[in-house]
Amino acid sequence: MTRRAYRLGLCFVAPLAATLAAGAVLPGAAGQDASDPPTPLVLRGVNVVDGASAEPRMDVSIVVVDGRIREIGPRGVQAPPGARELPLDGYWVVPGLLDAHTHLNTLDAARRALESGVTTVRTAGVGSYVDVALREAVREGRLAGPDVLATGVYVTPDIGDGALADPRLAQFLADSVDSEEELRRLVAVNADHGVDWIKTRATERAGTPSTDPREQVYSEDELRAVVEEAARHGLFVAAHAHGEEGIVAAVHAGVKSIEHGTYASDATLRLMRDRGTVLVPTLSSVLSFGQPGDYADPRLFLRGQHLAPRRVDMVRRAHALGIPIVVGVDTDYGPGSTARVARAVTFMVEELDFDPLYALQAATSRSAELLGVADRTGRVAEGMEADLLIIDSNPLERVRTLQDPLVVISNGYVVLNRLPFAR
Repeated sequence: MTRRAYRLGLCFVAPLAATLAAGAVLPGAAGQDASDPPTPLVLRGVNVVDGASAEPRMDVSIVVVDGRIREIGPRGVQAPPGARELPLDGYWVVPGLLDAHTHLNTLDAARRALESGVTTVRTAGVGSYVDVALREAVREGRLAGPDVLATGVYVTPDIGDGALADPRLAQFLADSVDSEEELRRLVAVNADHGVDWIKTRATERAGTPSTDPREQVYSEDELRAVVEEAARHGLFVAAHAHGEEGIVAAVHAGVKSIEHGTYASDATLRLMRDRGTVLVPTLSSVLSFGQPGDYADPRLFLRGQHLAPRRVDMVRRAHALGIPIVVGVDTDYGPGSTARVARAVTFMVEELDFDPLYALQAATSRSAELLGVADRTGRVAEGMEADLLIIDSNPLERVRTLQDPLVVISNGYVVLNRLPFAR
């Protein structure tokens, strides 16, 4: 299959599925022509923070061939034939960022995610298997990224338009998904569509003014049916859970990650730690309640004023207990959204006083471990996918540099390049 890069800045108005089905070509980005395979690259004279170690590698060169890092060696390493060389003396390289909780579902949103430095996402509920289509487009080389881990139709009582995604779900146009048999059926349909994860709901939403996020939705037995059916298809489960009872039920049922976790008590956090449950707190979403962007309804402003300090306190306690924390920003990367992975990493450092390496790992290597892709992304290392950001400072000393990447490389394609210019 011919691999083609993604031209940033184009406007696509056709529906995504139809666009991809028609074989849409999104050609070369940032001066890199479409090619099969991607043009070899040499990044010369860079300093590397690899996403795993606190000790940077200084003044090295990175050789990228066939979309992967072939070599990290001395400045003068030999370039492969036909390579494009980027002289980057004094600049810094970090892994591409991972967003473990996103509602990205359009080509424009994929472009905005890439521009912000996000090269891998796990969806958390989108319509009609658009995330599966996006994933396949990246795998086939029609898009340079981000790589997508798809969850398909959200396993929740009211699946709304999700009932139109497959004829087997048509009964849920007028019926809730609320029995163990129905829950298993929905998980099985998702699995038939080739999803990578299952997303379910343990409590109500925080982001709508008519719902109380503390209210439990599915019982432990119902959530266990979701987890068991997912496991039958080799899939893990992420559970939306704010309230204490819902979190406890989800953890006992065996979910892999708790999304949000707002009202978790110390006892519940200890349960998560003991069961190995990962926390994806989506801090940036609750901090933006009532503000322009993802949660602009002004009625959410007061809820945000209540929720934000509760969730921040919960994250501090979870971190002190040693629960793995992973970044997800709960955005669809719409044109009005400012929620970004780099902002969440910055918040962890500047507001929560987390170690900068720990915060960076929450969006790189630790996130990759949760998502099951640590063998191919999340670190700057030989053999890994060339998912890389070039920034102007050491992020372990100046974390906000992550918010303004100068170059973004996804699967070996240069998808954003704002160089060269004088430092």
